[in-house]
Amino acid sequence: MDNNVFVIRCRESGDAVLLDAANEHEKLLELCQTLGVRTVLETHGHWDHIQAVPAVRDAGYEVGVAAADAEMLPSYDFILDDEQVIEVGRMRIRCHHTPGHTPGSMSFSIDDTPLLFSGDTLFPGGPGATGFEGGDFATIMESLENRMFRVFDPDTLVLPGHGSDTTLATEAPHLDEWYERGW
Repeated sequence: MDNNVFVIRCRESGDAVLLDAANEHEKLLELCQTLGVRTVLETHGHWDHIQAVPAVRDAGYEVGVAAADAEMLPSYDFILDDEQVIEVGRMRIRCHHTPGHTPGSMSFSIDDTPLLFSGDTLFPGGPGATGFEGGDFATIMESLENRMFRVFDPDTLVLPGHGSDTTLATEAPHLDEWYERGW
């Protein structure tokens, strides 16, 4: 599925988190060991983002997911809440509930850094798919408009769950077009 998996690491402490234990668990475990990962945060519970969850948990890493998507995972350790702050060394990673792709979709930002890890909520060219069970077009559009475009600086770099990076400034002008399409 060509998922994007991210490691967010504090340069000062060396502590890190992994975003989405997607697949290829051997490679992910090697990354986790090499880069000081202590925790895994899931953007949502779709199978292509969680296949390595059992392996990373078996290796001793804790996995967090939003309550609304928790049943989609084979197992997890803790629940992520909207606006919860996860401290990683000196970094503060903030959780943002951005439902629509799934009921529990989460995006993550780093305080004082213009980065937004959007999972499958926003891609270059539009919102994530809403045709899966639990997906909802009106809800994802509300998440985009009110939880991303109105909250973050337009120059914020968006790192999605698949594909290339984009910015909010690049995507925001297309909001009305996406509504019209009923993506």
